[in-house]
Amino acid sequence: MQIAVDEEKCIGAGQCVMAAPHVFDQRDEDGVVVVLDSSPDEGGQTAARAAAAGCPVAAITVTGD
Repeated sequence: MQIAVDEEKCIGAGQCVMAAPHVFDQRDEDGVVVVLDSSPDEGGQTAARAAAAGCPVAAITVTGD
């Protein structure tokens, strides 16, 4: 699994953190998404995909298994 974030697109909505708190966090200074675990377990992979799908500006891309 590959997780990529586009920091320029991120608006700090926090949907990713709510969907996958073990995979994503936000920077304190501006709320931009941060990847905590780029190789999550199966449950984390499912949550990361849900987070990517729920991102209102499509700032998260998840590819591969």
